[in-house]
Amino acid sequence: MGLLWLIMLGAVPGCSSASPEPATVAPPTAPPPVAPPPAPVLVGSSLIGEYAPAQLAARVADIPLVGALARYSVRVYRLTYTTRNTDGQAVTASGAVLVPVAPAAVPVISYQHGTLQPDEENRAPSYYSQSSEIWSAVSVLAATGYVVSAPDYIGYGASKALPHPYEHGASLASASADMLRATREFCAQQNININKKNFLLGYSEGGYATMALHQLLEEKYAATLPVTASAPGAGAYHKSAFARYILNSTEPLNFLSTYVWVLRTYDRVYQLNRPLSYYYQQPYATRLQADPFSAVPRQAAELFAPAFRQAVLTSSDAPLTATLTANDVYDWQPRAPLALFHGTADDYVPFFNSEDAYNAMRARGAIQVELRPIPGGTHFTAAPVYTLQAYAFISQF
Repeated sequence: MGLLWLIMLGAVPGCSSASPEPATVAPPTAPPPVAPPPAPVLVGSSLIGEYAPAQLAARVADIPLVGALARYSVRVYRLTYTTRNTDGQAVTASGAVLVPVAPAAVPVISYQHGTLQPDEENRAPSYYSQSSEIWSAVSVLAATGYVVSAPDYIGYGASKALPHPYEHGASLASASADMLRATREFCAQQNININKKNFLLGYSEGGYATMALHQLLEEKYAATLPVTASAPGAGAYHKSAFARYILNSTEPLNFLSTYVWVLRTYDRVYQLNRPLSYYYQQPYATRLQADPFSAVPRQAAELFAPAFRQAVLTSSDAPLTATLTANDVYDWQPRAPLALFHGTADDYVPFFNSEDAYNAMRARGAIQVELRPIPGGTHFTAAPVYTLQAYAFISQF
């Protein structure tokens, strides 16, 4: 934005035979102080390997025609970078960067991965294992002509000694944004030719992280990391409504063990410090104290303590309610194009999360928001459909 200099001139003409007074000139308005550029976040990098188009195509042989999209070889690097933990302390995190060996400038995709259980550490992007999300279709996506920035998140890779802040919107967003910053720093350092376009993709926890990242980038990095378009898939964007859905449910819910993880994260991050008996009935409170990832029943009424259920449904516990609404990322006005992908029969993250986000954003005046239902898709069957349709969506820009 240009600065407007306002120069005010005032002349008082003489009214006697004396010499006229000189004109007075107000000094120009001082420009506002220029904010210093953000401090670099890149710590280090190492090459994992280079993979030819035929190698990448072979990884998706079970998905017709996808392998044929691979045009360029892809070099995969592991980056370490500085970000902030939930307590504001600086930590070293990591992620993977996939770089196509392309002749012209290419855009960047920030790809946020889905839920990884504690025993799935090797599936974090920076390990680039065959079981990771970025090994197959995302690598082919890079080979079509995109640099892919894939954060591990806090709690995996270089920061695996720390607890992962599961479904905590602010830290998922900041870790992903700082990884995107580190990726662009790395590309500048290595003379990798990229343009200014930034696309955001992710499914499940990655969809939630993508939505939170989009909001953060438009609020804090609009000038330096503008969002070109984003396509989050199957995220739990309406956290407060999702909590009420769970506590009201009389049907078996297959995902209650991961929701226990959500509650444990929020209790820690927001320092609620409630005993487990506040949240859970016995014997599960005792079992979860001994093993936070122990098995739990699928019926909400069997698992959760009645007082906790009442507190959620009536919003009578103000600190608890505040933690849930603090992680809502459905009700804001995006400026860049955004497409919400979601299976209509999702049995882990209900479809209403995307529907609520679409309705709320449209009500706020967002005109480039689309709702893309995947008819009959469950949380798992809709995932490959999402990948193909999200790629088609961002290819328009």
